[in-house]
Amino acid sequence: MEFIDLKAQYRKLKPSIDTRMQAVLNHGQYILGPEGRELEERLAARTGARHCIACSSGTDALLLAMMALGIGHGDEVITAPFTFFATAEMITLLGAKPVFVDIEPQTWNIDVSKIEAAITPRTRAIMPVSLYGQCADMDEINAIAERRHIAVIEDAAQSLGALYKGRPSGNLSTIGCTSFFPSKPLGCYGDGGACFTSDDALADAMRELRNHGQNRRYHHTRIGINGRMDTIQAAVLLAKLEVFDVELLARNEAAGRYAALLRGVVATPQVKADRSCVWAQYTIEVDNRDAIEQALAEQGIPTAVHYPEALHLQPVFAGLGLSRGSFPAAESAAKRVISLPMHPYLTPPAMQEIARAVKASVSQPVSK
Repeated sequence: MEFIDLKAQYRKLKPSIDTRMQAVLNHGQYILGPEGRELEERLAARTGARHCIACSSGTDALLLAMMALGIGHGDEVITAPFTFFATAEMITLLGAKPVFVDIEPQTWNIDVSKIEAAITPRTRAIMPVSLYGQCADMDEINAIAERRHIAVIEDAAQSLGALYKGRPSGNLSTIGCTSFFPSKPLGCYGDGGACFTSDDALADAMRELRNHGQNRRYHHTRIGINGRMDTIQAAVLLAKLEVFDVELLARNEAAGRYAALLRGVVATPQVKADRSCVWAQYTIEVDNRDAIEQALAEQGIPTAVHYPEALHLQPVFAGLGLSRGSFPAAESAAKRVISLPMHPYLTPPAMQEIARAVKASVSQPVSK
């Protein structure tokens, strides 16, 4: 059994993917080729953002967004401690300080009620993470940011395709950043990412920054990075976009089936009524995670833990002086979450097998 079955997806999309990739091989424009521009146009239209800037990874998307905003030494960026390391890593790489705010236990997203108290005169941005495919409370976050004259960067690495009050993830704030890592709901065959914005000046800055700070060849207006997307990755994404909406429906059907099979057995994920989820992961909470992980592995069922340690407890952030107990909801989630296989080609019999294995291994049924 595959945790994410990219091979099944490729078998379904093989003619389109092969044709798209062959076109790149034929024209030979491997960097900033026409497929990259087409992808940007398609994704901008999909999200409603005025600009999409394709780049080399979701991590670099976060970096480009903060560089365009001029975030650097001495600045602070508010984010959640329960997310992939890159969120806080890129803040720190620029010399800024990640300021953590605890999460909601129900959604695992940043707790908006705690954000205002974390703002200081050095705060330059709030970076909510749309974890597991569901957007955070973006309207409330944007309202706080507007009052305090700071930017909002949505870390939408896991949520492209999700809706928040009818509006697409990625186009909910000053800048939205997403990832096309292969395991994402829309993933390429390597690293890739994108930034979205409707601010013309920020878009121009990010386009220059991703290409060594050039506004034209060999004319550098700023210090940038090599953050360009490979054309062949754009070609893969264009092929996958053809079935993206169908796959999102399949993911939601799978999530609904999981919820029915596991209701009353484990704590299953909750999606707020005013938004949708793209189920980048299907994550449950359990008391005896290690035992469940081992029991499922013995039956050939893969699992993953996203994420096993809250960021403020990572050794590299020891200098922040945040001890265990600083963010209890994030720390609790890190000890209890486990992700089950999730992809559009997951069959009902496979899901029943997974559910039976989970039921047999839980120490005590719970409900969230």
